[in-house]
Amino acid sequence: MNKTIKEQKAVLIILLSNIFIAFLGIGLIIPVMPSFMKIMHLSGKTMGYLVAVFAVSQLLTSPLAGRLVDRYGRKPIIIIGLFLFGVAELIFGLGKIIPALYLSRVLGGISAAFIMPGVTAYLADITTTQERANAMGYLSAAISTGFIIGPGIGGFIAAYGVRMPFFFAAAIAFLACMSSLFILKEPLTKEQLAEISAKTAQTSFISDLKRSLNPLYFIAFIIVFVLSFGLSAYETIFSLFSNQKFGYAAKDIAAIITISSIFGVVVQVFLFGKMVEMLGEKKLIQLCLIIGAILAVASTVIANFLIVLTVTSFIFLAFDLLRPALTTLLSRAAKKEQGFVAGMNSTYTSLGNIAGPAMGGILFDVNINYPYLFSAVILAIGFGITVMWKINNWKKA
Repeated sequence: MNKTIKEQKAVLIILLSNIFIAFLGIGLIIPVMPSFMKIMHLSGKTMGYLVAVFAVSQLLTSPLAGRLVDRYGRKPIIIIGLFLFGVAELIFGLGKIIPALYLSRVLGGISAAFIMPGVTAYLADITTTQERANAMGYLSAAISTGFIIGPGIGGFIAAYGVRMPFFFAAAIAFLACMSSLFILKEPLTKEQLAEISAKTAQTSFISDLKRSLNPLYFIAFIIVFVLSFGLSAYETIFSLFSNQKFGYAAKDIAAIITISSIFGVVVQVFLFGKMVEMLGEKKLIQLCLIIGAILAVASTVIANFLIVLTVTSFIFLAFDLLRPALTTLLSRAAKKEQGFVAGMNSTYTSLGNIAGPAMGGILFDVNINYPYLFSAVILAIGFGITVMWKINNWKKA
């Protein structure tokens, strides 16, 4: 497509709405999970397994989804992902037995693995190299915004029943599925898809992992892992850390997360493109990694509420800027392999989302400060890796 983003506003709005709805649906259920646990008589261990099942399902499906995106097109994979997401939420809302909840989480992981690569590849197809940074910034902002307002809407809807947020999430997913079906057009021709598919016809999960070790991609994928590992470890123990160390109540923690998230979204929407123009993706990534590491250490020694809010806001901002910067770089390197790269991006994200919370929880039981200190070490290592990162040849892509 040769049109600019401004000339494709309807398409852009649909794509961003799809991602927004998926993450809104995830956020919707957060306020009702404690009540849902009591109703279903679920143990903490079972809840942990349900989280793990989602991440593992997404991890295993992501490479396949990336290949399907390149083989059958972006539009059908996005539509299937949204449909599966709606089904997953509906099953969870209707579920009366634990196996049904596991089935829901498996489908949820598969849907996430389909939606993210499909939308990312579609955006890369319809944007020029110059526009891509802004487009990926919008994508990241849509994700963050869904997380921000999801819990608030979920809490309001829960007044009508503890299962209502799940039904609402299913309804908006099916609505997004239908709008995508009728409004989106496949950005690639059958000939282009056939050419890409011919290159990926013999691939498998193992072969895709081996391809991800290509120097052109590998360091970027490692940083993706570092990002998801550090962010998930930080977010997983943030509430416990804030409550036990500072004595913050739920409303205080909610205020910090909400304000920090809004700050990140505003910067992403209005400043991300300009920051990429000024610094370039590599320097922006390095800046975010080192700031994240320093502030993670600072989090262990501060106490004043305003200082905690400020530090947390900039940590979240660092992570929020890392994501679109990495995605922009990877989409540029991918050229005609957008599906593969988007799928592996999701795979490495899933690996971090599995390992981060697990390690964070283990370290938290040893010492309340250890998860943040360990996250700082991981981010610092990530910064060290980028020093040896050669990406000049990407600029020709």
